Formats: sequence, C-alpha cells, structure tokens
Amino acid sequence: MAKSSKDDTSDATAEPRVQDTGPATRRVPPNQVSFDTSDLKSTYCNVCNGSSTQEEVVINFGVNDSWDMGQDKLKVHLHHRIVMSPHAAKRLRDMMNRLIDEHETRYGALGGG
Repeated sequence: MAKSSKDDTSDATAEPRVQDTGPATRRVPPNQVSFDTSDLKSTYCNVCNGSSTQEEVVINFGVNDSWDMGQDKLKVHLHHRIVMSPHAAKRLRDMMNRLIDEHETRYGALGGG
C-alpha cells in the first residue's frame, strides 16, 4: 500500500477524526492536550458585544465602570477583541451552553439577560 503524501498528524485543537470500522464508526480521541498557563492573565469584564461576517466572528469584551445610571452617556472601556472562525464560535457557543447549564444545575436558574 502506498503511503499518502498528506500529513496525517493531527494537532491538539483539531476535531476528533471518524474512522470507518465497517457498519459502526467510532471517534478517535484527539492527542492529549497540555495547557501552558505561564503567561495566562485574567481580566474582569462585565460587557461584551459581537459582530460577524461570513468568514469570522468578532467578540469584544470590556468594562462599564459608569456606575451612575443617571448619566446621559455610558463609557465602556473595551479591553479584548477575540476574532475566530464561525466553526470555532459554534464550539464556543456549545461550551458556554454546557457551562451555564452546569451552573444553573448547581445554583439555580439565572434571570433573563
């Protein structure tokens, strides 16, 4: 059997491959992932907004520190912009849905938002 010139090495972020094993197919787990947190920074954000095109989804995160609601204008400082593919955004949505479901199971239903 000739070896394919295509590199079969999967990276840790790739979706698991499906191997054809006859009538039933099984998912092959991705490579084991190790997270390097040596440069990890945490930031508090209480505002987010987003937009999208056919090719990308953009989410902005920031802080509204205008606690006086009587102001005519609110100023939001945007701190982070995350740009991703629609496929990555869909995986993020699915992960967020799971996290919120787990949170509500533990602590009760969240109000509308």
